[in-house]
Amino acid sequence: MLVWIHVVAGSIALLAGAIALSAAKGAPLHRRAGIAFVYAMLVMSGLGAVVAAMISIRVSITAGALTFYLVATALVTVRRPLFLDRRFDMAAMLWAGLVGISAVYWGIVAMFNPKGTLDGYPPAPFFIFGSVALIAATLDIRMLVSGVNGKHRIARHLWRMGFAMYIATSAFFLGQAKLFPEPVLKIALLAIPVVLVMLLTLYWLVRVLVSKNWQRK
Repeated sequence: MLVWIHVVAGSIALLAGAIALSAAKGAPLHRRAGIAFVYAMLVMSGLGAVVAAMISIRVSITAGALTFYLVATALVTVRRPLFLDRRFDMAAMLWAGLVGISAVYWGIVAMFNPKGTLDGYPPAPFFIFGSVALIAATLDIRMLVSGVNGKHRIARHLWRMGFAMYIATSAFFLGQAKLFPEPVLKIALLAIPVVLVMLLTLYWLVRVLVSKNWQRK
């Protein structure tokens, strides 16, 4: 049952995320699709981490925990409930640090494993997820000290949502490649949506950080 809820939530997240990432930022379509993406991603990543913990797949635990954190902090960056204060930001920072340190440790364990893997996965994904989590935790510390405003606030929202979308897209198109029919079962073809997510995220980041209009907004 949990697996099916995870799959349905993931499908909704991919569709809503594609719309939100393509639409003009701040437009009604972007906001509606973004909210659907957030809720679907929180369900998908949370359940994914729980199911992964039940079957001891540590790379999936890391991916789920990191994705949940990225989406939650991206949301409160632009739409913050009144009941949340700095304690939430501090807890989120500690969570990201714990995820990052754990992922790096597991990557080292995989490196020194005679098979060069941990739970069947090589060190690379552990180190990638761990590095992103530690970078995010560092940026959280900077935000707690100096705050984040203007275009940098929008950029913080964008890159976190974008990387969360990248994780979900990679997990679906590349991690579940065996589920696709034979005519499209080619890594180069399945990698196209993943690359598009990366390019769109970079495009919007550059546009936000370079344009003076976003600073005024």
